[in-house]
Amino acid sequence: MSGIIGKKIGMTSIFGANGKYIPCTIIEAGPCVVTQVKTLEKDGYASVQLSFDEKKEKHTSSAMQGHFAKASTTPKRRLVEFKHFEDQKNLGDTVTVELFAEGDFVDVAGTSKGKGFQGVVKRHNFSGVGHANKSHGQHDRERAPGSLGASSWPSRVFKGMRMAGRMGGNSVKIQNLQVVKVLADKNLLIVKGSVVGAKGSYVTIEK
Repeated sequence: MSGIIGKKIGMTSIFGANGKYIPCTIIEAGPCVVTQVKTLEKDGYASVQLSFDEKKEKHTSSAMQGHFAKASTTPKRRLVEFKHFEDQKNLGDTVTVELFAEGDFVDVAGTSKGKGFQGVVKRHNFSGVGHANKSHGQHDRERAPGSLGASSWPSRVFKGMRMAGRMGGNSVKIQNLQVVKVLADKNLLIVKGSVVGAKGSYVTIEK
């Protein structure tokens, strides 16, 4: 499956040929350099490792500097492996946004925005007690989780119980987003709809 590494720039909107309003996400996709090619005989599986976004040498370990030197490229911030790459790639090759064409459908994966420690109302959509349903003893308990289950047996909280905790920061893949425009001269990819993550976060786009 062919793909490329990108960076989310932000959202915009355009009007289609039929005059329909289309919300879109702008992604800076590539150029990416091939820094490793794995084969079935040597590594047990076939894949192509791409690198993206410049990084200073002083912030790169010696081992990684040697890794990038093999591909005759400068240090990069992001490395991603793509299995079953459609085209044959060699060490040092460059993959650009021209991999995609208008009308293609792509899957975009990224990391969702971190929201910190949240309660059950925000994290799991609990309704809470509510002002109308207050009964005796319900003082400042509108957003409380309520009972967690049995008491004397099994004397523990079951795994998977929906409780308060950290929210966001998960790996999320949005499937079947249509490519609206490809601006090859600016390395920009415009896809229909929203893409997971904050502005400036890295995403992976797969055909």
